[in-house]
Amino acid sequence: MTPTDFLFTSESVSEGHPDKVCDRVSDEIVDLYFTKAIEAGYDLSKVRVACETAATTNRVSLLGEMRGPKGIERDEIMHTVRQAIKDIGYEQDGFHWKYLTVNDWLHDQSADIAVGVDAGSGTFTEEGAGDQGIMFGYASNETPELMPAPLLYSHQILKAMADLRHSGARPEFLPDAKSQVTLRYSDGKPVDVDTVVVSTQHTDGLSADDIRELVRPVVQSVLPEGWFPTEENFYVNPTGKFVIGGPDGDAGLTGRKIIVDTYGGAAPHGGGAFSGKDPTKVDRSAAYACRYLAKNVVAAGLADRCTLQVSYAIGVAKPLSINVNLHDTGDVDERKLENVLMQVMNLSPRGIRTTLDLNKPIYARTAAYGHFGREPEADGGFSWERLDLVDEIKRAMR
Repeated sequence: MTPTDFLFTSESVSEGHPDKVCDRVSDEIVDLYFTKAIEAGYDLSKVRVACETAATTNRVSLLGEMRGPKGIERDEIMHTVRQAIKDIGYEQDGFHWKYLTVNDWLHDQSADIAVGVDAGSGTFTEEGAGDQGIMFGYASNETPELMPAPLLYSHQILKAMADLRHSGARPEFLPDAKSQVTLRYSDGKPVDVDTVVVSTQHTDGLSADDIRELVRPVVQSVLPEGWFPTEENFYVNPTGKFVIGGPDGDAGLTGRKIIVDTYGGAAPHGGGAFSGKDPTKVDRSAAYACRYLAKNVVAAGLADRCTLQVSYAIGVAKPLSINVNLHDTGDVDERKLENVLMQVMNLSPRGIRTTLDLNKPIYARTAAYGHFGREPEADGGFSWERLDLVDEIKRAMR
């Protein structure tokens, strides 16, 4: 039996965290290829990007495979990398957008992979998944965003700090930061904050108390009224000074913050990261589809929580399996719901991309503060957060 009274903790990291810098750069390369493909009239279903980024002191390296329109120059890739790092805010001696070295080791996509993914290639008549794997989606009604509350608050604290930094209101905050929120649950619902931890890179010359008091109003503005932790459970820069940060303080790599990207540990994660991958990679697109379906199930009032799993084989279009778990919070038949979800959405790779309109340059914005729990945007960003299946699911489950 699952306990109903417990503590649960999630963490987030800022856009300037070394791993998030790499996620951002990788996703900017995805967006560059889609932007150039649109400009060239290139078949968007043929765009392929698998970009891994590594970063350390004044050095960024790109590795991976690509396919897209002719004429994407190395200089454009270099410019894209530098602009991403400039936008994050790195102009430090050990990591400066203008002076760092960029190593570009990107190359053409493997023909052996392409033959299993492209529709009509070899023995395949329908576009298949870009790889085998399992993907998960999750939703919970504990917040209006239908996200786990500890992760949501962790993201919001860092996003608020970044906004203050970018606006110039708090130049003391520097790009690298982490947060962690522990909530107390009663009867399975969050009722109070137990502990908050925030570590932020800062300008030199500030004391630990100075940083603590700069962070305090940010946390107060995010948490529900009356939920601020006790002073002994409010930790800010517990190790003291944090001036050297970002890739100069610790090397970064794409895809190392996958729990931050998804549900903060409240739900399982599949085998692959998201950033740097075009949407033929089901690691990314099917995880978005699972979130889309799980969110609509919870929004339809069929359960308080929903976890959805799908699986794929490389080169095969149809999902191998689908599993719905309502965590004993719904009164509907989970097996019937599985069939309904397969009916309301085509879960083939092409079906997912078509339904969610994923062949667009919409990925760099996902790289920090979570891929889920965001507002759908007019240009198609975060389309997997739409709630346009609620009525259809309700009707089908009657």
